[in-house]
Amino acid sequence: MPGRELGISRPVRVSPVSRACWVAACGLVALGGLLASCGSKTELPLEAPPAQTNAAEAVAVSPELAKLTGKWERSDDGYRLEIKGIDASGKVEAAYYNPNPIRVSRAAAWREQGISRIVVELNDTGYPGCLYTLEFNAQTDQLVGQYFQAAQQATYEIVFFRIE
Repeated sequence: MPGRELGISRPVRVSPVSRACWVAACGLVALGGLLASCGSKTELPLEAPPAQTNAAEAVAVSPELAKLTGKWERSDDGYRLEIKGIDASGKVEAAYYNPNPIRVSRAAAWREQGISRIVVELNDTGYPGCLYTLEFNAQTDQLVGQYFQAAQQATYEIVFFRIE
């Protein structure tokens, strides 16, 4: 697969303060998008909503964000991320497999400075609070970014390539 050789995961040394700031900033951006979409509600959904089927709502989704939908595989180990849908507010319906399903506790996508970004949080046995922070590279059709493995307190640079 083209670009697969670029996806070698390697640990990135990040100070605890930098990691905390990075995780907090990503969380605030995702939380802000989710809260803005919920009006005056303060609760966040534990599960992503089902993909929108209403044609009028589907039109409201940014064409750039819509490019994130599909099935993606991590270049280093066969982990799979399926982005099933993104609604107009940025809420993402996603699934994650290793190779069995791992619970996605929440996911959000947005555009920032011309770049499509997505955050996916996992919360399952062996994956408590693990976090993907990715951006879409339109030139290579890849999702690139970082994976925070909470149990190991380690951050890895990763690449997902599209398989469907």
